[in-house]
Amino acid sequence: MDPRDKNILITGAGRGIGRALVTAALDRGARKVYAAARNPQELRQWRDPRVVPLAVDITDDAMVQAAAVDANDTDLLINNAGVLTSGSLLSLSDADLRRDMDTNFFGTLRVIRAFLPALAGRPEAAIANVVSISAFAGEPVRGAYSASKAALFSATQSLRAELRPRRISVHAVFPGPVETEMARGVDARKTAPDVVARNILAGIAAGIDDILPDDGALSIGALWRRDPRAVEAVLSRSP
Repeated sequence: MDPRDKNILITGAGRGIGRALVTAALDRGARKVYAAARNPQELRQWRDPRVVPLAVDITDDAMVQAAAVDANDTDLLINNAGVLTSGSLLSLSDADLRRDMDTNFFGTLRVIRAFLPALAGRPEAAIANVVSISAFAGEPVRGAYSASKAALFSATQSLRAELRPRRISVHAVFPGPVETEMARGVDARKTAPDVVARNILAGIAAGIDDILPDDGALSIGALWRRDPRAVEAVLSRSP
């Protein structure tokens, strides 16, 4: 799907990759961009009349349902909102474990379910789920995050097959380390969010199912295709 002249909804739009995606979508000629975030204060940064701010916590069913009504002309849904809880799976509390899964997996699925009737009614529609290279192998200090992203990757594959007959394309996006607040504690070479955002939209426009939007992602993705256990070895060394 070419983002030009399309109505695009982006969750987690207040900062990081989400904020960069809003700008990239505007640059590519989107007709309208619904910028969704939990904190409405983060959405005051745009003056472009094409940006429609939406206060949405994807773990809140009422807020998601309201957004689906307000943005019922969405052509492209980009599920970018996510959280990362650091810590060992052996010591994290149940609440911490659920936080990552409730947002990254169940929250994303909640948004897709809510927007599906609108997407199904559009002449052309697409869904892009921002996953992570952490879905390819678990990281010791980010086990809850890795598990939630692995679940999202699997769900994305299932949805791709299920929605193909309804002419809704489904993309999985696997960013590597990106210069965002979430990745502040990651000791690795990071890519600027605007580069990642432009590559995500280019991948969607090109119809690529699994999008690797930065050099780190391309490297890990190529290794994963050759030798998944090698990726496990690499990511297990992540600080």
